[in-house]
Amino acid sequence: MSQQLKDIEKVLKSHKLSSDDYIHIKKILGREPNLVEIGIFSAMWSEHCSYKSSKVHLSGFPTKAPWVIQGPGENAGVIDIGGGYAAVFKMESHNHPSFIEPYQGAATGVGGIMRDVFTMGARPIANLNALRFGNVLNDDKISAHQRYLVRGVVSGIGGYGNCMGVPTIGGETSFDECYNGNILVNAFTIGLAKSDEIFYGRADGIGNPVIYVGAKTGRDGLGGAVMSSDSFTEESKSLRPTVQVGDPFTEKLLLEACLELFKTDHVVGIQDMGAAGLTSSSFEMAGRSGSGMIMHLDRVPAREEGMTPYDFMLSESQERMLLCAKKGSEAEIIKIFEKWDLDAAVIGEVTATGNMELFWHADKVAEVPVNPVSEEAPVLNRPMSRPAYLDKIANVTINDFAKVSNQEAFNKLTKSMEVVDKAWIYTQYDSMVQTNTIKKGGMLDASVIRIKENKKALAMSADCNVRYCYIDPKGGAAAAVIESGRNVAMSGARPLAITDCLNFGNPENPEVMWQFGESCLGIKEACSALTTPVIGGNVSLYNETNGVSVFPTPSIATVGVNDDENKVLMSSFQGEGNTLYLVGESKSEFGGSLYMKEICGTVAGKLPEIDYKKELALWDLVIEANKKGLLSCAKDASSGGVAIALAKMSAVSGLGCDVNMSVIDGRDIFAESMSRAIIEVKPENCAEFEDMLGSLKCEQIGTIGGDTVKINDVSMSMTELQDNYFNTFKRVIERDI
Repeated sequence: MSQQLKDIEKVLKSHKLSSDDYIHIKKILGREPNLVEIGIFSAMWSEHCSYKSSKVHLSGFPTKAPWVIQGPGENAGVIDIGGGYAAVFKMESHNHPSFIEPYQGAATGVGGIMRDVFTMGARPIANLNALRFGNVLNDDKISAHQRYLVRGVVSGIGGYGNCMGVPTIGGETSFDECYNGNILVNAFTIGLAKSDEIFYGRADGIGNPVIYVGAKTGRDGLGGAVMSSDSFTEESKSLRPTVQVGDPFTEKLLLEACLELFKTDHVVGIQDMGAAGLTSSSFEMAGRSGSGMIMHLDRVPAREEGMTPYDFMLSESQERMLLCAKKGSEAEIIKIFEKWDLDAAVIGEVTATGNMELFWHADKVAEVPVNPVSEEAPVLNRPMSRPAYLDKIANVTINDFAKVSNQEAFNKLTKSMEVVDKAWIYTQYDSMVQTNTIKKGGMLDASVIRIKENKKALAMSADCNVRYCYIDPKGGAAAAVIESGRNVAMSGARPLAITDCLNFGNPENPEVMWQFGESCLGIKEACSALTTPVIGGNVSLYNETNGVSVFPTPSIATVGVNDDENKVLMSSFQGEGNTLYLVGESKSEFGGSLYMKEICGTVAGKLPEIDYKKELALWDLVIEANKKGLLSCAKDASSGGVAIALAKMSAVSGLGCDVNMSVIDGRDIFAESMSRAIIEVKPENCAEFEDMLGSLKCEQIGTIGGDTVKINDVSMSMTELQDNYFNTFKRVIERDI
């Protein structure tokens, strides 16, 4: 093996390892490590791969339910959706790469999450994304750059997903100054598989071959996992080479080849080569099985000259898989991949040593015990302290600011970047490919696809109100779980499970770690109360530039099942003359609200009250009333309150409304009390619907019709409303073009 390293302090610094890490590595190996081994430990012990700062807070997440087939710990989570079928889904971040190189960063994020899903044996059937950008409204360099990032990220997502033939059917996009230095790109994919044909990332069976399949390996993405485990500075632009380059056409071939392979009896286990590439995939497969592995790195298909063992182990080239096969099936497996014009090579075998042994032209270049790399990764219980800003903002109310007329507020809020339609984004995505999309981007609340195989429908929604998370990290994270689940329930589907993407700032800052710990408590509480277990997810830390961290952003994606594909509930008005109800209790709750941000210019106050029993009662009402065919549409009232929810429903449907809701303060039409929904019912169904309300508070607030939206003391013509709603985003984002 290689000789002892020179200038070890410089080597450790470049690999973001501490002197304590180095002492630990020497203890594990029983000797000095070489450069390849340093690279392996650096990648596997990075924040991105080891979760060393977050692990202590993630334990205790509810992960089990009768319908959960696979929880956290695999490439993706799996739930039973009935009829012999399973939904496989996960959400992951690609924040740092997307900030450095927006097109490829976002594209490879989409590619990576799709591989996580089809590695499990599932065909990807839908994508969502949750995108956060900084201020795009101004004429300064920051806003101009943010608009450039929006255009690049959207183009990358669309380019990759469209080429793969997987519909992107929804998601959310929000804007806040806190993301000026770190945008967030969270990608979600859901796939369909037979519930008894799930594949796992394991390397079992001594002597079984280890086979590399997919695209050739290059030097792109070297150090990507380590790069994503640090904060940004002015020098971060030099990190462009650490961003992977994606090829969706190759991934499409890889998808079809893998699905063909899964029909055989050849596969023992399979793993995507994501962050840390061949290192993470090999160590994770061997680690789950308690086995060892021999790999001959000179047999790995290469697309560049002069590559070294270090390059092969740390490259994050895209569109690659590592699989453990049954001995004797090598030729048939290679034949399948060659048919799809992909590389396939036997590069090693499973052993009983418990060690990862790496060879280069017959010379052993590294030997590392598998188990300690994951089991003995540093687990940091970082210092935590409650942020000082919370005391300053807790008692701020809208009464501390100059009063604005409701009409003026309504005019401004209907043009807010958070409110307006993002057709400029979602029309770049193919939402109808595979012909199963029932409810797509722009149709409000959850997105829905039908499952032809069992005549059911899957509803999904990605949500997080970052203002809530800023003023109350625990309550805000719980509110994200609640809203995501509520959106799914408003489509008539029963929420079953979540995946999360926990985006936070620098974990070395005790206030950030406090925000993280509190957010985890909120997710645990909400998921337990709502019976929506966490079946997988991702943590992204160090979303900080020049000492400024993003707001806590625990993105939550909920998936639910509607037992009847023909009873998917819409979220915009369906018919003139129909009656509108507001279900749920309305209070003057403006903490963290859109009104406070846009009208008062601040993010402050106390979070609206959370009541899980009322929330579940609302879900049950909508789901059961929809089964009886009593409802025409349902939409949750969240950001911007009842007034903005109604404005969206009118704009999308082209139908006006005449509404008068009870308020204590006139501004309460914009208040954001939780556990509320606007429900449309045909007159002939009103009595039966009202009989189902039970203890839920409900008010008949008006009717649908006309060419004007009237809500208490505000009104707007449909012409003006639709112009605000449908054209504002395009005007802003294309300002520089």
